[in-house]
Amino acid sequence: MTKLYFNTRDELNRIDVSKIVYFEADGNYTDIVMVNKLRAAICMNLGEMEKALAEQLGSCDRTFMRIGKRFIINMQYIYQINVLKQHLILSDYDHFAFQISISKDALRKVKELMLQTRI
Repeated sequence: MTKLYFNTRDELNRIDVSKIVYFEADGNYTDIVMVNKLRAAICMNLGEMEKALAEQLGSCDRTFMRIGKRFIINMQYIYQINVLKQHLILSDYDHFAFQISISKDALRKVKELMLQTRI
């Protein structure tokens, strides 16, 4: 079980990687959305979060993928890509389903990658 650690002046967040569904940009903060629907706000922008993930997980880790300017998603939870409606549904097929809006171009790229790699 791999854990991510985010340390700030006032708190430490320890999060199990397999429980992270996606990261969402919120200005200078990044919201981490987890399978139990809890959200944690971390004081770093999405670019800094992307670097932190690469440092802690290794740059060749294929768990997470940046999509557009607002999201980094856990590839294991992709349930449906609807390019026409501009929706991506992330689900564990059992307890949760998150629908996020993403541009058609970004969704096409995700769809192509999924078909090529069969992740």
